[in-house]
Amino acid sequence: MKTACVVLSGCGYLDGAEISEAVLSLYFLNVAGFQTHCFAADVPQMHCVDHLTGKEQADDSRNVLHEAARIARGKIKPLSEARATDYSVLMLPGGYGVAKNLSTFAVAGAHAALDTEFDRLLGEALQAKIPIGAVCITPAVLALALKRRGIHSSLTIGNDPDTAAAINALGSTHVSCPVQVACIDEANKIVTAPAYMYDDANIAKVGDGIRKVVDQLSVWSSK
Repeated sequence: MKTACVVLSGCGYLDGAEISEAVLSLYFLNVAGFQTHCFAADVPQMHCVDHLTGKEQADDSRNVLHEAARIARGKIKPLSEARATDYSVLMLPGGYGVAKNLSTFAVAGAHAALDTEFDRLLGEALQAKIPIGAVCITPAVLALALKRRGIHSSLTIGNDPDTAAAINALGSTHVSCPVQVACIDEANKIVTAPAYMYDDANIAKVGDGIRKVVDQLSVWSSK
């Protein structure tokens, strides 16, 4: 049985996991024959955002694991319990929670720090050459873990110039890609796609890109 470790960063694209990306990732992984296990960091969110107004709710506080449980229908465990070598692949949906709750990329860019458990999990996967799929903003955060280990990769977050510059500053190479296209790094077994990094992306186009990510993960996991 092929298995996938799926890391969520909350619930809601402005302060957690992008829900459509998370659901599409789980869907296409299941269609490809993977059994999925979800994990999230058991830490407070950086902040909470009202997704109707886009404004921060200063009087609200939420836990990343408890919020991510909404997407996983309660079937989720703390990130501290995840071991990359227990899985065939690692799948990382996007949403600004990755840059706010699993790292400080949202405020520090190329100088950001990673959540300790997230960094550990990524390090395990990179060392063991466990295939990694990352979409939306997540490739930029992945670049932090790659730099810490002296690994160069080709990654995409679409065509956002500032985020692309941060990836390049971290020692990887940004490749501009349309939302429906995946960027494949065969040597490191990393595949990335832009998803909702494009403001005009729709769920069908995002799904096309995520499906291509999962298709590549499936190829690698079958070898």
